[in-house]
Amino acid sequence: MFGISTFCLHEKSLQEALDLLTSSSGYIEVMDEGRHFLEDAELLMSYSSRFSIHAPCRGTNIASLLEPIRRASIEVIQQCFSIAAEVNAGIVVHPGYFAWEEERTKAERQLATSLSELAALGQEYSTRYFIENMGNWDYFFLKTPDELSLIGDATLALDTGHAHQNHCLEKFLRFPAGHYHLHDNAGKDDSHLAVGEGNIDFVPVMEAVRKNKVMPVIEVASFEGVLKSIQRLEGL
Repeated sequence: MFGISTFCLHEKSLQEALDLLTSSSGYIEVMDEGRHFLEDAELLMSYSSRFSIHAPCRGTNIASLLEPIRRASIEVIQQCFSIAAEVNAGIVVHPGYFAWEEERTKAERQLATSLSELAALGQEYSTRYFIENMGNWDYFFLKTPDELSLIGDATLALDTGHAHQNHCLEKFLRFPAGHYHLHDNAGKDDSHLAVGEGNIDFVPVMEAVRKNKVMPVIEVASFEGVLKSIQRLEGL
């Protein structure tokens, strides 16, 4: 079975998206942004599905050199932990970024501070969380496996499209991951294509998924693409 991200229906209300997606999968990942931003767990608790939550990332930066922004980012993610704890969901978190190359070392220290606080939140709420590798965007952390040491003991969420965009998917697959985002691209743009519409080889991806005993999440840009991806992946 495959999980499905609400990203494919971001233009609909969260309830509309859940009504449609739960008819196709018993596992849904909520993209906690835009119309799907979660104020509380009430709506999720009305469904019998398994959930994970992709923490807000557009306005947060857990590596920010501006300490009030870093702290506020952790506060936003803490709200995710609180909601996740009520529905037994895991949480996916972006590792943040730095604005200038000269600030990288300081940003790494800020990231380390945030990761320590996330670890404490994970214990406080008894909730698993995962740090996601990033696409080919300037100044973002964790674009390649060479940066895995930055997340310490935190568990990796491996995004196949991001890794392929950075031409290092094969290397990332050598490392254990506790969460997977599956989507395709042609190695340039983070286009979130349906599986089979780019040039990622999903055979070794699914081998890694099975080895790590994880139910992966399909994170493509359209619901039609989700259905195509499920069909193609089931063929593997």
